[in-house]
Amino acid sequence: MSTHVVVGFGPAGAATARLLAGQGHTVRVVTRSGGTDEPGIEHVALDATDAGRLTEVARGAAAIHGCAAPAYHRWASDWPPLASSLCAAAEATGAVLVLLGNLYGYGPVDGPLTEDLPLAATGPKGRVRAAVWEQARTLHEQGRVKAVEVRASDFFGPGVTDGGHLAARVMPRLLHGRPVSVLGDPDAPHSWTYLPDVARVMAEVAGDERAWGRAWHVPTEPPQSVRQMVDRLAYRTATATVPVRAIPSAVLGVASLFSPLLRELKEIRYQFDRPFVVDASAYEAAFSVRATPVDEQLRRTVHWWLERLSRTP
Repeated sequence: MSTHVVVGFGPAGAATARLLAGQGHTVRVVTRSGGTDEPGIEHVALDATDAGRLTEVARGAAAIHGCAAPAYHRWASDWPPLASSLCAAAEATGAVLVLLGNLYGYGPVDGPLTEDLPLAATGPKGRVRAAVWEQARTLHEQGRVKAVEVRASDFFGPGVTDGGHLAARVMPRLLHGRPVSVLGDPDAPHSWTYLPDVARVMAEVAGDERAWGRAWHVPTEPPQSVRQMVDRLAYRTATATVPVRAIPSAVLGVASLFSPLLRELKEIRYQFDRPFVVDASAYEAAFSVRATPVDEQLRRTVHWWLERLSRTP
């Protein structure tokens, strides 16, 4: 068993840390605020942009899992120092750098997304995410670090709340039989990556040198539209199907004047206005993790939300 450092304790960081601890590894979680230790997990309060302190925390670790992300509207300013610190700590310690990425770096694409596509995004968030990987890959090719990036589509599943397109904006309304409003075309096919599968891939690639030096897509079930997913979730909750409506562009424009998140979402609106499909066949041909069957994803997600909302006053 090894020591792993997980930077960030949002949904993906928490799922990765707990999976690794469940496998018998020792885990150190790095966040600004720290946290309460759990079995197998030590929480460390640390600004991860401080490369010197992050290096000390990572001494002796087999892998550093980069699961943190700056506030959405601060990506352009805050990602570069965080990425540089992660790379510096990996170089100084020899730990494998496992970066959790997304699909923004490709920009708009016609057809399924594969890892061999160029990182051709022109928007600021897409370019900064591409630059994070390009920096790590360059250092890997120079022999200075061992790096791999895990790319996921929109997260879905237990633990995903405010940031998920099938989470806090959908589940409470669905469970109360209320209409759901969504970004983009509710009938466009869309790939949804189940959060526990992200953690499983993060753990798998950390220990398999065949994965290092490139990016991989997390195995993801075949795409379904938002409307299809909401209907299937409603079936699982034994509630009536609820109306699913696209947020009108005019309403979105006005709302974005008051919401930094909605303003930032304009850049990636294309992901919801047309088919957005992930191809993970390269990963599946090389490694063991497979996407959790969608019915199991839905069952576990509904159960988690019912428990969460039952605790809410």
